[in-house]
Amino acid sequence: MHYSQNNLVEIKDKIKSKIKDLQLSEYNPKIIAVSKTFSEQDILPLLNYGHCDFGENKVQEAVKKWEDLKKKYEKVKLHMLGKLQTNKVKYAVEIFDYIHSLDNLKLANKLAEEINKKGKKIEIFIQINLGGEKQKSGIEPSELEQFYKNCCLLNLNIIGTMCLPPENDDPRLYFKDLFELNNRIGLTEISMGMSKDYLDALEYKTTFLRIGTGIFGQRTSRF
Repeated sequence: MHYSQNNLVEIKDKIKSKIKDLQLSEYNPKIIAVSKTFSEQDILPLLNYGHCDFGENKVQEAVKKWEDLKKKYEKVKLHMLGKLQTNKVKYAVEIFDYIHSLDNLKLANKLAEEINKKGKKIEIFIQINLGGEKQKSGIEPSELEQFYKNCCLLNLNIIGTMCLPPENDDPRLYFKDLFELNNRIGLTEISMGMSKDYLDALEYKTTFLRIGTGIFGQRTSRF
C-alpha cells in the first residue's frame, strides 16, 4: 500500500473513532485530499484506490494537472481552495466542481456570469474571515447574511461556508462560530478542519475536511 493511501486509511479510522465517541451515527464528512504542489505521480495511488475529492489552490496548476486526469477518472470532484482572482474565473469554472473561497461581490458576479455561460453546476462556499486577519480573505461575519442574499439573487449555488482559523488560536472557537453562522443562514455544508485540527472540526459537524500534509506529507515547491 502506498504511504499516501496508508495515511488516508489511518485518517479515516481516526475520523470513524471520533464520530463514534461523538455518537453521531449518520455523520459522514468528506475528505478533500489537498494535492496542491504535488505531482500526478503523487496523486495516482489515491485515484487508483478510489478516492474522489481533491483540492487545489491555483487555477493554472489545477488545469495543467487535472485536465487529462479528470477525463480518465470521471468520478473525481475537484475543489478550488485558494483565493480566486476574477481573471481566472473562466478557467476555474471549466475545471472545478466546488469553489470554497467566494469572498467578494465582484467575484460572485463574475462566477454567476461564467457559470451561466457554460451551463455548469458548481457548488460554492462563502469564505468567512472569522479572525479579522488582514492577510486573509473572507467576508466579515456581520456581512454574511446580506452577502448570502446577494449571491442567491445571482442564482449561485451556495451550499455552505468556509473558514481558516488563525494559526495560534484554539481552532474550536472559530469552528463553533462558523457552525452557528452556517445554521443562521440555513446552510448544511461546512468546509473546515485541516491536517492539524480535523478531529476538532468534527465536534462542530464539518462536512468537508481539507487535508494535505496529513495525507501526502510535507509539500514541495514544484508548481
